[in-house]
Order: sequence, then structure tokens, then C-alpha cells
Amino acid sequence: MGQNHQFKQGQKVPNNGVYIEVGDTGDGVKHPKKVKLKAGDTFPETSNNRRDYKMRPKP
Repeated sequence: MGQNHQFKQGQKVPNNGVYIEVGDTGDGVKHPKKVKLKAGDTFPETSNNRRDYKMRPKP
């Protein structure tokens, strides 16, 4: 079993980090919401109901 890479609002955060909004197909979006969350927090509401959260890639 693999780990999820996209998360819906209200789900528990698996790992500490910065998460950004992506489109429902994994596409990037203009002006995505960025949130810094800790493991166990819940994902906040997205700007659009067809968006998910994805961990921001490390630089």
C-alpha cells in the first residue's frame, strides 16, 4: 500500500510541512493557498471545492 500524495480538506495531516493547493487532477493553480501544518492537524478549507492539498516540494 502506498501513501497518499493529495489530501482533501478536513483530513488529518500525515507529516509536518508546507502544503499547497493543487487542482483535482494534480495541476498547479494560480495563486495557490499555502499552509504550514504539523502532523495530526486537519487540512483547512480550500479556495475551491475541486482542489486538494499536496506537500510542497523541497527546494
